[in-house]
Amino acid sequence: MPDRGGGPTGPRIRVGRPSRRVRTLLMTLGVLAVLGMAFTMFAGFWTDWLWYRSVNYSSVFTTTLWTKIGLFFVFGLLMALAVGVNIWLAHRLRPPLSAMSAEQQSLDRYRMSIAPYKKWLLLGITALVGLIAGASAAGQWRTWLMWVNGVPFHQKDPQFHLDVSFYAFDLPWYRFLLGFGFAAAVLSLIAAALTHYLYGGLRVTSPGARATAAATGHLSVLLGVFVTLKAVAYWLDRYGLAVKSSDFKATGNWTGLRYVDANAYLPAKTILFCIAVICALLFFATLWRRTWQLPVIGFGLMVLSAILIGGLYPAIVQKFQVQPNEQAKEAPYVAKNIKATREAYGIDDAEVSEYSGKGKETEGDQLRKDADAAASLRVLDPNIVSPTFQQMQQVKNYYAFPTNLDVDRYTDKDGKEQDTVIGLRELNLNGIPKNNWINDHFRYTHGYGVVAAKGTSADKNGQPVYTESGLPSTGDLPTHEQRVYYGEKTTTYSIVGGPQKEIDYSDDKGEKAYTYQGDSGVSLSNPINRAAYALAFSEPQMLYSGAIGEGSRILYNRTPKDRVEAVAPWLTIDGDAYPAVVDGRIQWIVDAYTTTNGYPYASRTTLGDTTADSLTAANNQRAVVAQQNRVNYIRNSVKATVDAYSGEVKLYEWDTKDPVLKTWMKAFPHTVKAKKEISSDLMAHLRYPQDLFKVQRELLTRYHVTNAQTFLSGSEVWQVPDDPTNKSGDAVPPYYLSMKMPDQDAQAFSLTTTFTPNGRDNLSAFMAVDSEAGTKDYGRIRILRLKSSAADGPKQVQSQFNSNSQENITDFIRQVRNGDSEIEYGNLLTVPLNDGLLYVEPVYVRGGGLKLPLLRKVLMTYGGKTVFENTLDEALNKLFPGDGSTTPPPDSDQDTTKPPPSTSNPTVKEALGDAQEAFTTGQDALKNGDWEAYGKAQKDLQKALQRAEDAQAAAGKNGDKADKADKNTDKNTDKSDKGSGSAGG
Repeated sequence: MPDRGGGPTGPRIRVGRPSRRVRTLLMTLGVLAVLGMAFTMFAGFWTDWLWYRSVNYSSVFTTTLWTKIGLFFVFGLLMALAVGVNIWLAHRLRPPLSAMSAEQQSLDRYRMSIAPYKKWLLLGITALVGLIAGASAAGQWRTWLMWVNGVPFHQKDPQFHLDVSFYAFDLPWYRFLLGFGFAAAVLSLIAAALTHYLYGGLRVTSPGARATAAATGHLSVLLGVFVTLKAVAYWLDRYGLAVKSSDFKATGNWTGLRYVDANAYLPAKTILFCIAVICALLFFATLWRRTWQLPVIGFGLMVLSAILIGGLYPAIVQKFQVQPNEQAKEAPYVAKNIKATREAYGIDDAEVSEYSGKGKETEGDQLRKDADAAASLRVLDPNIVSPTFQQMQQVKNYYAFPTNLDVDRYTDKDGKEQDTVIGLRELNLNGIPKNNWINDHFRYTHGYGVVAAKGTSADKNGQPVYTESGLPSTGDLPTHEQRVYYGEKTTTYSIVGGPQKEIDYSDDKGEKAYTYQGDSGVSLSNPINRAAYALAFSEPQMLYSGAIGEGSRILYNRTPKDRVEAVAPWLTIDGDAYPAVVDGRIQWIVDAYTTTNGYPYASRTTLGDTTADSLTAANNQRAVVAQQNRVNYIRNSVKATVDAYSGEVKLYEWDTKDPVLKTWMKAFPHTVKAKKEISSDLMAHLRYPQDLFKVQRELLTRYHVTNAQTFLSGSEVWQVPDDPTNKSGDAVPPYYLSMKMPDQDAQAFSLTTTFTPNGRDNLSAFMAVDSEAGTKDYGRIRILRLKSSAADGPKQVQSQFNSNSQENITDFIRQVRNGDSEIEYGNLLTVPLNDGLLYVEPVYVRGGGLKLPLLRKVLMTYGGKTVFENTLDEALNKLFPGDGSTTPPPDSDQDTTKPPPSTSNPTVKEALGDAQEAFTTGQDALKNGDWEAYGKAQKDLQKALQRAEDAQAAAGKNGDKADKADKNTDKNTDKSDKGSGSAGG
């Protein structure tokens, strides 16, 4: 090794060894970088595999993975071979250099520059196109699985008489293959042409022949393949007409053949197919003729034919045959569209019957009894009372209820089934005293308890009558596991089961500790798993934190919708999962749909738009069906459950006749349980899904008409009215309630909606679907079409109430607005009653310091008569005078005919101020963990609210005494008047 500097005794500087160290360091860093990238890719794959294995759906992961890998390699290799072979062949067919022109000789420097690398260049080009093609093909895994596992519908389309499965499962795959073929042909043609040009087989500016015979033959074969594929495309286009979407002024969105399609486009596609086949043969013939003349003529003829036969001729037929007599020409095709659409959306069995809407002359007491039997009128609006649940049942800041509660059916202590408003006390990380990694992911891990209330009544203060409440929850519901580890608000991961204890819940004695006992989630005991999740969640503390140890498990993908979507990626999920107490557990029930856009003649709809209403628009947290894809077939084929404690996902077959579900069950065997495995307890809580109902009602605005002529005239088009209780301008949501349609003998849990004529506000129809799962009438759609246009629609009823001149209504509104309160209208329910229509709307008031929505009045309208009373029974009794039920509200000991407490009363104002102060103090104490101060604040809050209530009651009693005094004075005056009259006589 050479030395630098210094004498015999001076320092010796070695230059070789440091260079070796640097090289070693760089190599080490390079290896580490490669290993890091590899582990990053591995971490995503590994964590996905661990999650699917933890939920016992590993077969979904492996089936999907192997399908994608297979498609990637098969089609990537095919594309690479197609392009690579044609480049190689063009190189082999190059002319000798001596024959090259001056133009080609100028390209020598390019040929010389790539000559040493031509093998690598060939591999690089083919690898690139192969990777792109493979990635594109891997995205078609659903199309492949549906094609290879397709099950027949046993229904044929009316034009070609092919089974619907051909359009739903086969045609999409054939179209993918055709598209892949076109891409391969075009890329091969471009690559071959460039290679021929580079090596002299093609000339652009040189005189003489423009292409060698070899280049001519090669390129003509590729052009022949392209034209052959075009012929296949023309043939498939014939069948594509049955699922083609177009705009039709008579109906708007249209799918299927019309007159011009059947009589112009269809024969045109057949003729163009024949021309394309002939043209392709001419291109292939150049292998022997070595001339472009005939192929070019044939190709020009094909292009001209496409313009004249495929474009001009159909336009002439439409202009001169269809438009002069459109209804007569289109009627047979409209009839096919109506039939197919009704079948595809499951509305073909919808029963439409005439209904007067005017009401019959009946004694008041009989009407009162009929009203009791007609419906379990729900005055507790689940979309309004969530703040009341939040304030009165939240208990801790780190708990929260959903913005929109749910309606279900439960049996009370007397064994009577009743409509119940229900919500879960879920975890709210924004409310914990201090946010840090340990608190957010180890200590605060779950919600706790169910809160439920009667749907048909409120207490004396206008608050819900709870049937299950408190922490832990107690009440009428069966004993069950109350901890909520999986819920709609649980969107972050938690690590449970390890050394770090969780906060279970708190009571007067302080916090209760808990350790998760389930087997959900993925174990972090393995250091490889910890490293993978530290990388996946970008959280390095997972690697070394002492809070993770033996038994630690990570829970993630915790919302019901996410879990069901993950284990069944072939399903479309309903926007509203709802909780139910089933067999001693809290289960999230999720409705799921199978869909396709390949049902011939059935009109398409966009799910995201069709399922939107005033609730989904006002509350972004309530999910809408996310998919914006257009479909023309939908079935509620699967009922899924997600255990709120263990996260276990179960899929149950619901529609046993759905061929789309059967296809996916073949593709993913043993993932969907048989319908018979649904327990009776779970069956009692299943219901008809809202999103399917909203899709069906949107279609029924037009497709309730089965006569083609009437359909084309547009005279019977309906619309879903806007929600009259707010100014959003969005559609009114459907409402669940137990009710009885005219042909039913008893009430059934139902989902209801109303229709108005297109462009008008009066009522045109009322629709209800039987939602009692497990009964023979489940899913039966009944539509009452109003005979008269005199029936008021929801907007008119709301407008009449807002402008009503009844003294009790105007006084109430005036006194509420004079204070610091505001009126909020609840769900406007419509119920058929005795050939008329009963409208019921709860009226809430947000008043006082806490701004809770409290039920204060019930608006009711029937036969043009409007009443405005304190309770449901009082309103019914006044609307239908006679012997009826007069059940008072629970603990009703005050007169609620007066408006709610107003801060214009000094005593009430002071009491509400104290209540607000006590509430704020309690929340501050909660954040600081001062349970003694929190308990004292809660007592002060109750005392202050009681003082406000007593003051208001006293004011009411004083008003009553004054009224009695006035009446006595009037009586005495009357007596003196009578006495004076007698004396005078």
